[in-house]
Parts: sequence; C-alpha cells; structure tokens
Amino acid sequence: MSDQLIRAITRDGFVKATAVSTRGLTERARQIHKTLPVATAALGRTLAAVSMMGNALKGDGSSVTLQIKGGGPLGAILAVSDNEGNVRGTVDNPAVDLPLRPDGKLDVGAAVGGSGTLTVIRDLHMKEPYVGSVGLLGGEIAEDLAAYFAESEQIPTACALGVLVDRDQSVLAAGGYLIQLLPGAGEDVIGKVEGSLLAAGTVTELLKKQDDPEAMLRTALSDFDFEILEKRPIAYRCDCSRDRMERALISLGPTELEQILDEQGQAELTCRFCDNIQMFTKTDLEGLLEEMKKKSKKN
Repeated sequence: MSDQLIRAITRDGFVKATAVSTRGLTERARQIHKTLPVATAALGRTLAAVSMMGNALKGDGSSVTLQIKGGGPLGAILAVSDNEGNVRGTVDNPAVDLPLRPDGKLDVGAAVGGSGTLTVIRDLHMKEPYVGSVGLLGGEIAEDLAAYFAESEQIPTACALGVLVDRDQSVLAAGGYLIQLLPGAGEDVIGKVEGSLLAAGTVTELLKKQDDPEAMLRTALSDFDFEILEKRPIAYRCDCSRDRMERALISLGPTELEQILDEQGQAELTCRFCDNIQMFTKTDLEGLLEEMKKKSKKN
C-alpha cells in the first residue's frame, strides 16, 4: 500500500483522530540522507507527526514546521508538511549509531536527547507565523508532541509514532496516530480512549500486521464507532527548484557573490531536504551579478 493519511471523528463527536502509514516516504528520507537506523527512526517519527499536523491546516499553501533540538548526538531534526500532509525533512547527524536499549529497541530518546525543545511553526500566510515551543520530556517524540498539544494548545492528546527498521537498514513499517479529545468529552470518554489504546499495542506491531492507517485506527479506537472524514495519499515531496536556489544566491548580496566567483568560479547548491543539486557556472553567476547591479542603479 502507498503511504496514506486518514482523518476521522467518533460518532458521539467527542474524539477526533488522524493516522498515517509512512513506510515509503520514510524510506525515501533514509535514502536521501543515508541515515543509520536510529536516525531513520527519529526522522521517520518526526515526518509522520508533522504530516498529521500539516493536514489539519486550512488553506492552500499553509505549512507546519516541526523542529526538535534535544541536545543529543543526532543534533536538530527538522520536518515540514504542506496542508495536504506531504512532507520533507532532515537531521543534522544522520550517521549516528547507538547501542540498542535493553529491550532490544532503537534508543531514539538517547539519540535525540531530552534537555532541549520541541518547536512548532505554523505558517498560515498571515503577517507572522504562529510559533509554539515546549521543553522535551525524553526525546521519544510522541510523548513530547502530546505534551506540546496539552501545554501550548490545551488539547488533550494521545500520540503514538513508530518506525520499524529491517535487518538491511531499510524501512519495514512506519506511521502513527494522533487522537484528541473535543470539548464536552467526559471522564467516561477518557477512560474508553485509554482502555482502547492500551489494548491496541504499538504502532509498528499494528502496521507490520497490516500497512493500513484505517485498520490501525479501528484497533486503536476499538471501543468507538467513527466516521471517516478524509483519506488521501501522502508522499515525501520537496518544493525546491533552480529558481529558489537562484534567489538564495541573490540573497547573499553582490559582495559575497563576487567572492564566490573569484575563489571558486562557480557554485554548486544542494537542497538540504532532497537530493536535488544545481550547478551555477561562471556565466550564470556573472549574469546574476549584472542583474543585481542594474536593479541597484534603478533604485
């Protein structure tokens, strides 16, 4: 099955839920960044989370950026989603390798670190983006995200994220869910949600059995009847282009651009999110400088 996102609401109107299966896009990220297993798991969890957050946005062109800086050896993790749930992301140190935890699982918490912050930036094309930040609880990402929703947005949230890496380091399964209580939900609803989630098992176990976010959600919310609001394919998608890279060069200013021209004679730019490489020759750079000088004279 291709990567997919599903949104639902319980028929009693007290619980909304989003779930994703993201094996393909997580594998794409692994191939681009050449991540080792613990980095694959950390970046994969972050991509699944930001996809669900991005899909919740209203308005074309809106985006969510999720940044995690935990002080661990992975460095910063950065992931971005559009309003449909398509994502891109990167991690500072993809080659980090740590021993497995005593239970045999990847030690994502130690790799991320637990002494930093989780920051959410929502760009809704208004004057200023909305920025919210919370301290990390332990770097496992799902618990940290649930804490963000509780503290910054006052929304009781259960979050589960998982990435299962195969013996050859490829991604075997990946995905997650966000389950949130809506106004009016009482203690009985909370109890039912907690009971269902406890009985469901882990995300990776569910997706390994069946790579289907709807099936995962029906298991996770087994005590509820719910209505499917949306089901859509999602992918690893970068919006970089030669024009964007050209604008990045122009933003350096004529002095720095002339220095690059003198010292290197050309410029090779690589997108930090994907494997797109653009070469700007001496002629290209001279043309950019000429345009900048013409605009400067007009102003």
